[in-house]
Amino acid sequence: MQNEDYMVIFQPSGRRGSVPKGVSIVEAARLLGVGIETLCGGRTVCGKCIVRIEAGRFEKFGITTGLDHVSPWQEAEGKFINAEQKAAGFRLGCQARVFGDLLVYVPEASRACKQVISKAARDIKIDLNPAVRHYHLKLDPPVIEEPLGDFERVGRDLEKKYGLKDLTIDLFALRQLPRVLRQGDWQVTVSVWNQKEIICVRPGTVKRSYGFAIDVGTTTVAAYLCDLNSGHVVDTVSMMNPQCKYGEDVMSRITYHRNNPGGLQRMRDDIIAGLNQLIDRALAVTHPPKPAKTILDASAPVEADATGNSQEEYLCLQHDDIHDLAIVFNTVMHHIFLEIDPAALGRSPFPPAIHHSLNIKARDLGININPAAYVFVLPNEAGFVGADNVGVLLAEQPHKGDLNQLIIDIGTNGELVLGNRHKLISSSCATGPALEGAQLSCGMRAAPGAIERIAIDSETKEVDYKVIGRQAWRKFSGPEDMHVRGICGSGVLDLLAELFRTGIIDKGGAFNRKTLNGHPRLRKNPSTGMAEFVLAWSAESAIENDIVITQKDIRQMQLAKGALYAGCKLMIKRLGLKQVDLVKIAGAFGTHIDRVKALIAGLFPDCRIENIQSVGNAAGDGCRAALLNVAKREEADWYARNVEYIELTTEPNFQREFVAAMSLPHMYDDFPHLEGIVPADILRQ
Repeated sequence: MQNEDYMVIFQPSGRRGSVPKGVSIVEAARLLGVGIETLCGGRTVCGKCIVRIEAGRFEKFGITTGLDHVSPWQEAEGKFINAEQKAAGFRLGCQARVFGDLLVYVPEASRACKQVISKAARDIKIDLNPAVRHYHLKLDPPVIEEPLGDFERVGRDLEKKYGLKDLTIDLFALRQLPRVLRQGDWQVTVSVWNQKEIICVRPGTVKRSYGFAIDVGTTTVAAYLCDLNSGHVVDTVSMMNPQCKYGEDVMSRITYHRNNPGGLQRMRDDIIAGLNQLIDRALAVTHPPKPAKTILDASAPVEADATGNSQEEYLCLQHDDIHDLAIVFNTVMHHIFLEIDPAALGRSPFPPAIHHSLNIKARDLGININPAAYVFVLPNEAGFVGADNVGVLLAEQPHKGDLNQLIIDIGTNGELVLGNRHKLISSSCATGPALEGAQLSCGMRAAPGAIERIAIDSETKEVDYKVIGRQAWRKFSGPEDMHVRGICGSGVLDLLAELFRTGIIDKGGAFNRKTLNGHPRLRKNPSTGMAEFVLAWSAESAIENDIVITQKDIRQMQLAKGALYAGCKLMIKRLGLKQVDLVKIAGAFGTHIDRVKALIAGLFPDCRIENIQSVGNAAGDGCRAALLNVAKREEADWYARNVEYIELTTEPNFQREFVAAMSLPHMYDDFPHLEGIVPADILRQ
């Protein structure tokens, strides 16, 4: 059994492959192009290569994994991993060796190649009308003739001065009230949620108030720290969704819950811990960096940091300064976050447990902000069109115009909206993670070393490309400068379009052997017997292997784009349209998309190229709108009730449309706006 191999899957990168029995996890990572910090070279000195071995059956990957699939614990690991972490499955990657199939989660601190997450907030107009407002009071202190209770005294003055009636007070705020009133000499700032409940009391006149808008995607999470008084985004922080290790798509996570007792709570605990980590990171940025002091200068005052900012210029926010939080997810992520059994979402007719929005105390969810604050959970539209899609609608406002807009939010799951002020319909299609770079032989998430742009010469079929982390393209660089590790989502779309445009693959996606006869980049893999096309030679790679695209990879890409196109086509027919006026591509994927190549690949039906727009992380933008304007929360519930959801898989023509849409750009639909961009003989195959 010396040649015995085992499957190792690394999350959240999504890289996977067979590795020889007995290699260390760090070595397995090198073989598969996954970056794990190993500053000491595996000498058990730095402790930077800590990973977690996941346990259980993962149907999505077809493996069973656990600590019994790695070599025994080494005493030296105890210097870096405590007993609690050991019990949770943590090991040093340089010490744990592969003796069975494994799913390995690489924590953020151990990743050598940090994931690039594009979730920047757009500058969109949001009218300020936050749920939490602040009122300054100067109270008369109690006297023996009028020993009115502190809360009643505050309530009386709020009604007299601001017209607020019948207020309640949160228990945590009530506990603070006696001390705060007397500390402030009976001058106090009262924070009131939705004109209903006092959630915070602070001595004196205090204007500062902040909130978070958080977009929880299947793959990534982004949090926006916002000033509730100005609407300004103080900071944006993001991370890979720690639930990626349970599967890259929502159905995998439902399956993990079904097959593993306690799986739902474990996934829920992971996302709560991740959100608290993001909140901590965002708050830390508002504090001055801690200077490195020696014994000699420990008492010296710190006037400014390296950027020239004095300590007085920092906000120095604490968790109690966060008074509101709005959050969006897809429906499965929503259920996991609330620890609601998502099993029904995996079976027809896919009903969610609740459509309506929710207001839940942060402390009840374990979210580390002001314990009296509320978390506003945006509503779901349907089983596979969730609150994130409602966020997109809040940001893009298609119901307020006459143009028929097609809005595509591309992620692990594709969510579609079509219509205008007269009618809106939505649907969902399982694009899978192929368009994000996962599940391809050399696919990876967006991280340094990932191919993000590709251009292929029509005559020579030579490949030029650009990798994340390097400005210069391949043709302006030496092979040793590129350090390629794989290909990510934007590169995948470029590649599919370029392979078709240059005739390397035909309309059906098969390699054109006649065109490529004798070309060194087209070859048969000796291990699999499958045709593959070389994108980058091993001399250009950081993993000492050629970076290739296989025939199977192309088929995965066609399945993903075919599902998206079929969904768009059926929705256009449902509304009786011949074409749409505007195509908007949302999501992190949309931020980097090349709209011409998206049209060549056939992600959606033909459209004027100038009418194809990228709208970035619209779900996050809509979530910010809900955080900063309570009217948007009512609007969100309106969307959830009034947008008509279409279950594509039950449409009579779905299968036929899906098969036709797998062709490039389509089996029979015309693409007049590609005339002159794609050679006529290729476009009209």
